[in-house]
Amino acid sequence: MKWIFPRGCFSSILQPVLLHSNPGRPVSCSTVFSSHKPRIPLHLRPPTSRATVADLKKWHIWAKNLVSSVGSTFLDLDNGPDSTLLQRELTWLVQDAFENPNKVSFQNSNDDDSVVSLRACLDDLYEMWKQRIEERRPFQYVVGCEHWRDLVLSVEEGVLIPRPETEMIVDLVNDAVNENEELRNGLWADLGTGSGSLAIGIGRILGDLGKVIATDLSPVAVSVASYNVQRYDLQDKIAVKQGSWFEPLKNVEGELAGLVSNPPYIPSDHIAGLQAEVAKHEPRLALDGGANGMNDLLHLCSGAVFMLKPGGFVAFEVSTHFSRFLA
Repeated sequence: MKWIFPRGCFSSILQPVLLHSNPGRPVSCSTVFSSHKPRIPLHLRPPTSRATVADLKKWHIWAKNLVSSVGSTFLDLDNGPDSTLLQRELTWLVQDAFENPNKVSFQNSNDDDSVVSLRACLDDLYEMWKQRIEERRPFQYVVGCEHWRDLVLSVEEGVLIPRPETEMIVDLVNDAVNENEELRNGLWADLGTGSGSLAIGIGRILGDLGKVIATDLSPVAVSVASYNVQRYDLQDKIAVKQGSWFEPLKNVEGELAGLVSNPPYIPSDHIAGLQAEVAKHEPRLALDGGANGMNDLLHLCSGAVFMLKPGGFVAFEVSTHFSRFLA
């Protein structure tokens, strides 16, 4: 198996090679459920609250003033969001929280007495935006979801927010399965699945016989990933299991057609210097790769040899630091 880690890019991918003919036994999909109950994303909640347009205008003015007070402070401090991005997030919050946001005008004074249906009460809207600005709580955790590819995935504290660069792995898998029928209908694994983004992205492009096992050590991640899998009606194709890396896969050793992961690869002493949204709120378990950032990556590289069929496909997201080490 030839592994290539390109230098100088945020996401480096192992070179895929064609799968040899070696059909394995059928694998059924069954999810191991966590006792954790995932939060329902704001835009999916029923509009059970009410507020007048006048009261919502007061909230909106207060929220905009908080945005203006930030300016470039966060950007200068740790490359965080500036007021322009925060203003866009405020608009997105309105779209998620209001049942009919397009029917509400913050400029028209004639509508002040009108009542608006909301998916969160007015007090909660104040608290949400206060947390976003004063605590630097990630916007995705505030509204409970992240837009990734053509998906809207539930996320919350304890689950890594999926990044755009991770989409490259799904693109590479798509190219590979389009060229090889055995890959398209084989058994895949997504290790450290988090929100289930990679598992769902891959599950949607596999053939009728293709399956995915998604694993994560975190019970919160297992619960959220299972919720996302069910939302996209993929529970017959994707099994979510709790456990550390390869532990839930012992019964399929040597049978995987493909293996993907976005593991922790940030050196431990670098985490404190990240954006506050990341360093203070996202799960350290999904970020911390040990002293040199390579602990989990090396473990995955070693284990992949035993888990894959001959010639199996492997794709990991890694840092430039790791690709230089391998070179």
